[in-house]
Amino acid sequence: MLERGLLPDFSAAALKQAHSITAPAMERGAAVRDLRALLWASIDNDDSRDLDQLSVAQPLPDGAVRVWIAIADVDALVQRGSPIDDHARSNTTSVYTVAQIFPMLPEKLSTDLTSLAESQERLAVVIEMTIDANGAVTASDVYRAVVLNRAKLAYDSVAAWLDGAAAPPARLAAVSGLDQQLRLQDRAAQSLKRLRHVHGALGLETIEARPVFDGELLRDLRPDENNRAKELIEDFMIAANGVSARFLASHGLPSLRRVLRAPQRWDRIVALAAGFGDPLPPAPSAAALNEFLIKRRQADATGFPDISLAVIKLLGRGEYALDLPGGQPPGHFGLAVQDYTHSTAPNRRFPDVITQRLLKAALSGRATDYTSDELARLAAHCTSQEDNAAKVERQLRKSAAALLLAPRIGQHFDAVVTGASIKGTWVRIRAPTAEGKLFHGYEGLDVGDHVRVTLVQTDVERGFIDFKSLG
Repeated sequence: MLERGLLPDFSAAALKQAHSITAPAMERGAAVRDLRALLWASIDNDDSRDLDQLSVAQPLPDGAVRVWIAIADVDALVQRGSPIDDHARSNTTSVYTVAQIFPMLPEKLSTDLTSLAESQERLAVVIEMTIDANGAVTASDVYRAVVLNRAKLAYDSVAAWLDGAAAPPARLAAVSGLDQQLRLQDRAAQSLKRLRHVHGALGLETIEARPVFDGELLRDLRPDENNRAKELIEDFMIAANGVSARFLASHGLPSLRRVLRAPQRWDRIVALAAGFGDPLPPAPSAAALNEFLIKRRQADATGFPDISLAVIKLLGRGEYALDLPGGQPPGHFGLAVQDYTHSTAPNRRFPDVITQRLLKAALSGRATDYTSDELARLAAHCTSQEDNAAKVERQLRKSAAALLLAPRIGQHFDAVVTGASIKGTWVRIRAPTAEGKLFHGYEGLDVGDHVRVTLVQTDVERGFIDFKSLG
């Protein structure tokens, strides 16, 4: 982390500030609504304690649904320019490694006092949306409120229940009416997703590796697959981030947009699709690419994550960009949306804290404290630090994978090429989920190609995994 410009530890001043904060922020008055009576619930990973958002919904005539998203009011406890804010501004994100989490905010805040924890009253910034039967957001609003989380739910158990494969989780069943509430939210989320895909949003499916421990002993790296509950939250957050961006624009305020530009390696994506007999247009087209992805998922669901990973690598990384009032942001190619910011995870991402402060400035009718030049510098810094954090996380995943693979030198694996440049060629295997460098037999290979490889050597400390091609 230090080599990448990230701070693994909080300063003495930040720890002193955290020690001085003894209670969650609370505020009453005309500017803060009381929404504690609604059936709010969180859905996150089983072990997550830094809860950033809650959701609740209400049916409306003609198949429409009103959805509320409550976002933890981190700014209420973390003032701009304070020692804790300085640390968050420096790192810009929490760093999630296999062995340890390095939170952007002290855990006393992120997992407690600024977390939307179960059975706790908390201040929140609420994003309200009306979603019609076709999945269009036809009305929206942003305001502050006090909320109360009725149930802390987990992705996997909620998804199994939504799919009819399991009984409702105990916490869900314990809250009267919450089951109908989640069914309604699921319906609204599905309609949002359908409309985004009509507009060309990419239906990608990647395999993220989650560590499996036996006590403190690493046993495996298993795929953390997508499911219906994760999609529910993802679709709501995409819509809520769009509302935040448009709300700031309507109030004449700048914003940090999350953008993904048209891919520079579109020619390789075209060649990848052509290998399956599917032509793509010469110019980047999200809609055409998504049609190809849909066909590949239907033809080979097992191999689809490999195609998705190849496309993601070729699309390139997202970035933060300053959008000034009246500007024309480049939008997000993968999500097929024009207006998109990050606002829904302020416990773990600093751009979301900035957006929260901008939203609260708009709500109070005052000018923002951030200058345009400062926001432009922050956009570049957040992009850079996000990339640095990703490199640290990837290196630690590689070290974990090298540890697991060390006894398997000489074994053969099926692999897919995930990177190909003058710096080298990288491949990914599935059991365990791991990525390594191809040192022999890489000539002519490109992203998305499949190859049979032999494990040659590993270096746990440096996270090196070396393969050679059997081709």
